[in-house]
Amino acid sequence: MKKLALFVLLLTAFSSCKKTVENIQEDLVIKAMTDGYWGVTSFTHNGTDITASFATYKFKYYSNKTVDALNNNVVEKTGTWDGDANTMTTSANFSSPAYPLSLINGNWQITRNSWTYVEATQTSGSDTKVMRLDKL
Repeated sequence: MKKLALFVLLLTAFSSCKKTVENIQEDLVIKAMTDGYWGVTSFTHNGTDITASFATYKFKYYSNKTVDALNNNVVEKTGTWDGDANTMTTSANFSSPAYPLSLINGNWQITRNSWTYVEATQTSGSDTKVMRLDKL
């Protein structure tokens, strides 16, 4: 009986530690994203460079999982975002966005990142997008 109780205690502790690690990872993603403004420094759509379409935009991410898209320093749209450090994915959703914001909507696979940049890809059928966001 003592061995069973010890096993249950260890299993509970391990589960709690795993959850703590997941919470720390999520907190780090939120801290990295919500600290300052981000700009699109590279964007290709099906191999065509359209980075210039984002030249007047910057993005402000918030811990409540909303994001403001500022165009010439004026909020054009507020949307939602999410990130998962375990699966290295992020997502964005702006309701009824105009071009080029419409290209950001959806789920993205993070391919490279640091505290100051994120590179991600999105593929849907034959449609492929590659984006780089840098902290401004």
